[in-house]
Amino acid sequence: MRKPLNNTQCVILTLFWAALCFIVLTSASRIDGPLIITILISGALVFIPVIKSIKGGRK
Repeated sequence: MRKPLNNTQCVILTLFWAALCFIVLTSASRIDGPLIITILISGALVFIPVIKSIKGGRK
């Protein structure tokens, strides 16, 4: 089983995801449904492991 992420890794991963979303949203010619769905799915792929690591670290 994998080691949980530490707090520094969680913060860096979150900041990279936010920066990527900022770049995508500012460079998009228009913001439509598929773009929003893609950002939501990528957020889930980033934040589910982060939340699991934070919850797992408290036990």
